[in-house]
Amino acid sequence: MPSPRHDALIKLFTGRPQLAVEILRDLMGVELPATPLVRVEDSTFNTRRSDDIEADLLLVLGSPQTPAHAIIVEIQQDKSKDPRQLARYAAALWLMLGCDVTVLVVCPDRGVAGYYARPIESGLTGYQLQARVLGPDGIPAITDPQQAADHLALSAMSVMVHGHNRKVVEAFAAALNDTRDDHAPKYYEYAYSMAGPDIRRLMEEIMTSTDWPVYSPFAREHFGRGLAEGKAEGKAEEAARMVLLVLTARGLDVPDDTRARITACTDLFQLEIWATRAATAQTIQDLFTESDGQLR
Repeated sequence: MPSPRHDALIKLFTGRPQLAVEILRDLMGVELPATPLVRVEDSTFNTRRSDDIEADLLLVLGSPQTPAHAIIVEIQQDKSKDPRQLARYAAALWLMLGCDVTVLVVCPDRGVAGYYARPIESGLTGYQLQARVLGPDGIPAITDPQQAADHLALSAMSVMVHGHNRKVVEAFAAALNDTRDDHAPKYYEYAYSMAGPDIRRLMEEIMTSTDWPVYSPFAREHFGRGLAEGKAEGKAEEAARMVLLVLTARGLDVPDDTRARITACTDLFQLEIWATRAATAQTIQDLFTESDGQLR
């Protein structure tokens, strides 16, 4: 069953397909067609009936009519997949699309990365696949906030691998705090899901010192609690305002001490009672009864 880290990495690449191109071209020196057209395709394909092949993610460069290059993205956290399966993926996709294919394997573990970085013998004479493997050594430690802001997806991966370096998390936090990218909360979620427990705690510590709302489970609990309390206070203020509005609309003069009593009330149930009474009260005294007692 896919892990949270696996799912977060897939979402990272799916949400920004250009990321795979940038990693291959800029970090690994792979020559790829110069085209702004990069799209996510159905990752299930086949070479004959009842023989479906399902990769983690399939990206195609170029137009649908004339695909220029295909990229298969695989997330591998262990050595459970037979490397020959990757060769099979590439061959099947080449047959189907008729264009060159690159297999990009993302491995957060150094040992796993080395396992898939070896040339893959397909079993077919003359056909050997060399997958492009992005391991922890290939992911840069981004400590510059501006660089992190320019490459949020890669910065999230940097936190996953290098998050024990406080400067990496600080740069990521600063980038999120200053960015206008509407998807910034998602990048935090991705980084949090991909990180280990120690890095998560560091993320929570650093992010709580910024003005940017945090979206980790920890933050949902604490930040969400604050939002709930704020909403309750807002509802009480609105209810008190309504009581005073009804009294004023009915021509009743509201003394300062009564106004203060109403606006200071945070009990929604009590305010609703007063609002109901305000609709028919002939005097301010009719608003209150002995059962109200002191202001709740």
